[in-house]
Amino acid sequence: MKKVTNVFWISVMIVLVVAIFGVAAPKSFEEATGNLQNFLTSTFGWYYLILVTLIVVFCVFLIFSPVGAIKLGKQDDKPEFSRISWFAMLFSAGMGIGLVFWGAAEPLSHFIDPPLAEGGTDTSQKESMRYTFFHWGIHAWGIYAIVALTLAYFNFRKGEPGLISATLKPVLGKKAMEGIIGTIIDVLAVVATVVGVATTLGFGASQINGGLSFLFGIPNNFTIQLIIVIVVTILFTISASTGLGKGIKILSNANMLLAVVLLILMFVVGPTILILNMFTDSLGGYVQNLVQMSFRIAPLNDEQRSWINNWTIFYWAWWISWSPFVGIFIARVSKGRTIREFIIGVLLLPTLVSFIWFAVFGTSAIEAQKVASTNISQLATEEVLFAVFNELPWTTILSIVAIALVSIFFITSADSATFVLGMQTTNGSLNPLTAVKFTWGIAQSVVALVLLYSGGLQALQNALIIAAFPFSFIIILMMLSLYRSLAKEKKELGLFHKPKSRKKVESPNK
Repeated sequence: MKKVTNVFWISVMIVLVVAIFGVAAPKSFEEATGNLQNFLTSTFGWYYLILVTLIVVFCVFLIFSPVGAIKLGKQDDKPEFSRISWFAMLFSAGMGIGLVFWGAAEPLSHFIDPPLAEGGTDTSQKESMRYTFFHWGIHAWGIYAIVALTLAYFNFRKGEPGLISATLKPVLGKKAMEGIIGTIIDVLAVVATVVGVATTLGFGASQINGGLSFLFGIPNNFTIQLIIVIVVTILFTISASTGLGKGIKILSNANMLLAVVLLILMFVVGPTILILNMFTDSLGGYVQNLVQMSFRIAPLNDEQRSWINNWTIFYWAWWISWSPFVGIFIARVSKGRTIREFIIGVLLLPTLVSFIWFAVFGTSAIEAQKVASTNISQLATEEVLFAVFNELPWTTILSIVAIALVSIFFITSADSATFVLGMQTTNGSLNPLTAVKFTWGIAQSVVALVLLYSGGLQALQNALIIAAFPFSFIIILMMLSLYRSLAKEKKELGLFHKPKSRKKVESPNK
């Protein structure tokens, strides 16, 4: 059904109140979000670390479990999209702007201010790449995978609406999920989605502005960012009106093409051999230290704990706040794949591509810092990438491709988000009303501008951590619900042997 639900009206009102507060009292808004963010990171940092690690362990368990043979849909359902288009869409929605925004800036920041080593040393360079891999690796995609898998399983195999609340019926009951409690859960998912996407759109607007400023001397301020957001909002609302199979698919494929072009250019003009060596060494360091990094909270060192709060906890909150958006979108485009294929595809392939991306851009940034006449690390985050380009051949070409890539990622993320928010507020409709999508398109742009206006990047980060906290409890319930349902189906289907020993797995809908 495409009918607008109470979730839509309640969510719109909450977003509207937040926007008015941010515009009317930007300093108070920044202070309030900052205080709440500090409380959450200092009090519940341990909780974020344990939860996200448990999510990864659960994903690995499902890969090797016999239930991995179960299809997300009926037994004869075929995937709607090719593997290339499927990967392009989930990658554009899942990372997108973030890779370009942080690709050079994060490894460089860790090189100057590492979590453990002395800054500016060979040890800090290796440490910087290892922790960047950690922040963008299987922990991030594990969060996306488990939310998306739960939604796809209950939607396509069990015939439930594509709503977060619908996945919790096995643990909270059908009556509760179709009543006020279900509405509250779906509202939390919508608000988390709006904040998560708005934060990323804010990053995108900042980086486009930073690139234009670095290249053409255009002022880097809120007014220019306002113009950028307005232009992009018009573009993605046009794209949203064309539907999932056209606008988002075409833009996602264009994203992948441009990203590959930029990656190859940087690999060629950057320190190529060092990039290969750093990738290999960092991958080994990541695997070797994965458990230690996953639980590192530095309880007796305030300086190290502050670093963890500002980076690791921030990222875990970011991925959690994005998970309803990315999860619903990935679920929507994953019908017909088996659980095992789905988790391996979502968990491992984007992780590997992210590692390659950071090895290329991070190594190039650190080497540029060593020879640059200016201190690149002191520049605004959104300008770091372009400052790195300035130390390499083909500066203008690299910068133009990067701006184009961020712009299309911006449009794709916003376009995908309008579709997902439309689904969440029209009872899980796979083709939500255009007017609803337009409403959410404007709403997320407004929130992005409010956050930029009230406190820039810091306000964006504060909002992320706050929005993620309540939704993290919903993810725990989703894992429990999925486990119960899969255990029941495993027993019904007799899945007690290796999947390949069986010819097929019957759908309960047949």
